[in-house]
Amino acid sequence: MTITQTRSKTDKQIQLDVLADIERDFYFKPAEIGVEVDDGIVTLTGTVSSYLKVGEAADIASMVPSVKDVANKLTVALVGAPRDDTAIARAVRNALEWDVTVPEEKIESIVRNGVVTLKGTVDYWYQRKAVADAVAHLLGVVSVNNHIVLAPPIRTDTEIHDELKAALMRRFPFEHLDVAVNNGIVILQGRVPTYRIVREAETITWATRGVKDLTNKLAVIH
Repeated sequence: MTITQTRSKTDKQIQLDVLADIERDFYFKPAEIGVEVDDGIVTLTGTVSSYLKVGEAADIASMVPSVKDVANKLTVALVGAPRDDTAIARAVRNALEWDVTVPEEKIESIVRNGVVTLKGTVDYWYQRKAVADAVAHLLGVVSVNNHIVLAPPIRTDTEIHDELKAALMRRFPFEHLDVAVNNGIVILQGRVPTYRIVREAETITWATRGVKDLTNKLAVIH
């Protein structure tokens, strides 16, 4: 069987595709999330039962071809009796201690009305992400503010550029992505066919040792 795909879709087609992919995910109930699309920009609306679903829905929508951007307006309404902040704070600490990728001794958390604020300093992007991921699924968490500072090992701009450029070329051999690095700050530029590539390019960039910050100027074209 041969699958053919055009470079662009109508807003209605995008809406139906996003809804279909969300409904396929076991996290979500039928009709739990509303989807609106305007010129390729997806807006997610509705109320979900956990903070984890907020990010999951946005990730699913962003991976649909022809999506340019995602506006995430989902809110969290916890099911059952609310969990008090002390219990949430204890659960946060336990989650950080159990996750081997997280330097939990470097992380401080503050919980107020179910909103978890994370502070501290880590060496690598994956550690910063792992901390937020470990907290997002906990019962009672309605939002996560990740203020963890990234302080990566020092590398030259040339080393960062060469490693990142090679990684992007391996992943996207047919796309034209420009990379610039100045004092550890990366700028990505170019024109790509899907928002998925924009997101994946960001992930590859942050996974490159020595990157301090990222400005993503990649534009989605059809």
